[in-house]
Amino acid sequence: MNVLSRIVDSTRSDVERRRREVPLSELEARLAHRGEDRPFSEALSGPGVSIIAEHKRRSPSAGSIRDGATVEEIVCAYERGGAAALSILTEGQHFGGTLDDLREARRTTNLPILRKDFIVDRYQVYETAAAGADALLLIVAALDDDDLAALHQDAMHLDLDVLVEVHDEEELERALEIDADVIGINNRDLTDFSVDLNRTFDLLSDVPAGKLVVSESGLYTREQLEELERVGIDAVLVGERLMRAPDPEEALRELAGGTEPTDEVL
Repeated sequence: MNVLSRIVDSTRSDVERRRREVPLSELEARLAHRGEDRPFSEALSGPGVSIIAEHKRRSPSAGSIRDGATVEEIVCAYERGGAAALSILTEGQHFGGTLDDLREARRTTNLPILRKDFIVDRYQVYETAAAGADALLLIVAALDDDDLAALHQDAMHLDLDVLVEVHDEEELERALEIDADVIGINNRDLTDFSVDLNRTFDLLSDVPAGKLVVSESGLYTREQLEELERVGIDAVLVGERLMRAPDPEEALRELAGGTEPTDEVL
């Protein structure tokens, strides 16, 4: 069983536990108290390459990333550094995240927030909206066609933007079948966690005009972002480069082209 399959299986078990603790009806009731709308897609459509800065505690490939840092500390640094939006990784068993991380980010910042997790059940869609996220991630490789379409529809019904993540041509075709507006091209293979930035360049030519395209994973330098901007990428999602930096705010400014590099990539 590959890494993605293991995470999906553990996610399904954890969703069942959470559903017993907090029924769907309670999540639906919480939606009446959602805060102001912060359109995620609009935040990525400005000039140049927008940066989605990610809060990420650990990963199966990298282990613990930044012990002792608070969500407030990190997301405030990202906001000051010029992030267009935030990604909050909420998967617990493998990445150490929680929905409390997302709620704290929501209280702390005015930036739109993407819930990054392994969404496999409509319960999670309602969870996402009730926790205050503005968008969620759907990973095509983790879902069959029916579930992908249904979860995308559920999210749109709740006024959540959706970043639909693909890794190859077949997955891109499936994302386009549901008319996804925001396509994420993940340079990381979730079966073995290897990274190849050429995935973005190889798949971009097959994305129709009018779609927002986000390149994810393996991005460390301003030069990479400039190259992506030249070929028409709208946004990038960056996590470990920023989380490992001595000064996440300064690291973000460097990626955005605001200052000359001062810190080496860890």
